[in-house]
Amino acid sequence: MAQGKMKSIFKFVRFAVVALFVLECCSAVFAQGEKTDLSGNKDTFRAGFTGAGAGGSKTAAEKPGGADGLGNPLLGGQRHPLYRLQPSDVVEIDFVVAPEFNQTLTVQPDGYVMLKDAGMVQVQGLNMEEFSGAVEKAYRGYLHEPQVAVSLKDFERPYFIVGGEVGKPGKYELRSDTTVAEAVEIAGGLTQQSKHSQVVLFRRVNDDLMEAHLINLKKMLRERSLQEDAHLRPGDLVFVPQNSISKIARFVGKPSLSMYMNSTQF
Repeated sequence: MAQGKMKSIFKFVRFAVVALFVLECCSAVFAQGEKTDLSGNKDTFRAGFTGAGAGGSKTAAEKPGGADGLGNPLLGGQRHPLYRLQPSDVVEIDFVVAPEFNQTLTVQPDGYVMLKDAGMVQVQGLNMEEFSGAVEKAYRGYLHEPQVAVSLKDFERPYFIVGGEVGKPGKYELRSDTTVAEAVEIAGGLTQQSKHSQVVLFRRVNDDLMEAHLINLKKMLRERSLQEDAHLRPGDLVFVPQNSISKIARFVGKPSLSMYMNSTQF
C-alpha cells in the first residue's frame, strides 16, 4: 500500500518537472520573438532618418563624395559642384610617415605639378580627393603604402562676367549662390537700350568651346516668376544685347563670341 502511494507521488513529481520545463521553453521562445520584433521595429524607425548615426553603422550616403548642390532645372548639373584644380592653384601635400616628401606646389599653366622625386603629374580638373589619390599612386614606387593629406592653400576666386547693356559691365567675384537676374543687378542693372528678352548665358564646356543659353529675363521680371532663373557657375558670362539676336548656335567657339558682343564693353 505504502509502495503504491510512493509510486503515485513519484509520477506526480515527474509530471510537474516536465510541465515546468515545457513552460520555461515556451516562455523563452516567446521572449525571443518579442526581441526580434522590437529590433525590427527599431530598425524600421531609424530608417526614416539620414545623416551620421542614422540606421546604425550600416547606413551609408547614397552618393558618397557627391556635392551638396541641387540640380539646376534650366541648365542641368549641380548647383554647387566640388572644386576642381586649375592652373595657378597652390596645393600643399603632407605625408603621414614620410615628412621629408612634404611639399607645396603650384599648378602649372599646362595643368601639371612637379612632385618631388616622382615627376610630373597632371592634376587640372581633379577635385581634392582625386588629387590625393593621384599623389599616392605616383609615390607607390618610392614609398610603401604612401598616405598623404592634401589641402588647397590658394586658388583663383570664382567669378562671373556681365557684359552688354548693363550699368557696369565687368568681372565680379562669385561669392554666393547667384542667378542671372541677380548678376545683372550686381552689374548696375539694365540700360534703356537693353534687349533683356534675349539675355545670353555663355557657359564653358572646355577651353575652346562655350555653350549658349537664351534667357527671357524680361518675361520673368514681368511675371514676377524667377523659378526658371539660371544659377551661375564659376566662369559664366552673361551678355545683355542691345538688338535682337536672330540666331544663336547652342555651342560657340571662344573666337566667335565677338559675333555677339563687343569686347571693349568689358
